[in-house]
Amino acid sequence: MQGDLHAWLDAASGTDEEFVDRIWPLVLRRPPEPEGRERALAKLRAGTLSRARLLQELVESEEFGRVALLDGALAFAAAERARPPELGGPGRPRELQAPAGSDERALEIPWCLARYTGERRVLDIGYAFAEPAYLAGLVELGATELVGVDLAQADVPGLRPVVADVRALPFPDASFDLAFCISTLEHVGRDNEIYDVDAARNEAGDEAALLELRRVLGKDGRLLVSVPTGEHEDQGWQIVRAPDDWIALFERCGFLVYEDELYVRGTDGWRTATPADARAARYGAGGPGAGAVLLAELHPDTFGGKMRLAVRDVRHRDEIRRSTVAQYET
Repeated sequence: MQGDLHAWLDAASGTDEEFVDRIWPLVLRRPPEPEGRERALAKLRAGTLSRARLLQELVESEEFGRVALLDGALAFAAAERARPPELGGPGRPRELQAPAGSDERALEIPWCLARYTGERRVLDIGYAFAEPAYLAGLVELGATELVGVDLAQADVPGLRPVVADVRALPFPDASFDLAFCISTLEHVGRDNEIYDVDAARNEAGDEAALLELRRVLGKDGRLLVSVPTGEHEDQGWQIVRAPDDWIALFERCGFLVYEDELYVRGTDGWRTATPADARAARYGAGGPGAGAVLLAELHPDTFGGKMRLAVRDVRHRDEIRRSTVAQYET
């Protein structure tokens, strides 16, 4: 006997239109496109496709594979944040993995969101074109104040949108406890026509953005950032820098690198990497997006920040927290 009678009756209830409109967002996290919706409805009416078979097709699709990957990243980050101190929490996960066919979002989302520690005032830069899964995870952090800044505006429940240039943020000094800048810094001051927004071109845009982020962070604030890294390449719409060049830029703009990690895409998937591995990576090589990515937690370069970094290094001397420094070269 397969299943339960009430479950069979529930699955058959309602119209085909209601079923399609319910199942598509649940599985693929989006409404059905008009052509796909009509095609599925026609087959359901003709009896050449059952509801169970439609569900199977959606779940076996490549698109659902990416949904499952990102949903798993969000669940992992939430579990790391919830880990109690007696079990080593909250987590600072490293050595993450992702399939070679995925882009860097599968690493950025869990690495950065896991490092939220309850800050009240949170800023996100570049939210309007961000991955919806990332935005969902950002909102689910539950920060008292969540502000998103971008050159365009988007409706994100739970986030206060501000249309502004990150190089000239409309906030007083020390307005935020934590800032996220995920796959955005490399675009600042570049050709943003691809995003249909207009902003002044400036090759030092990323430096100007970092200086502004340093200004609006409190003295104990943090910046969680991700950037593409590898062989230096100015693609017009974004800049790819070598790991050492990104680190030098962070420090020149008044930040201490509290923690960082490099990842490269190989034929067997994404893996943590040495600086030498990352320097040799090429954007778009082996899959979509970056060939290597640098993830970093930055703190304002203050006396207190230096002291916290020194204490961290003593307490966790056996744990690798920097993958861009010379001691980890091979």
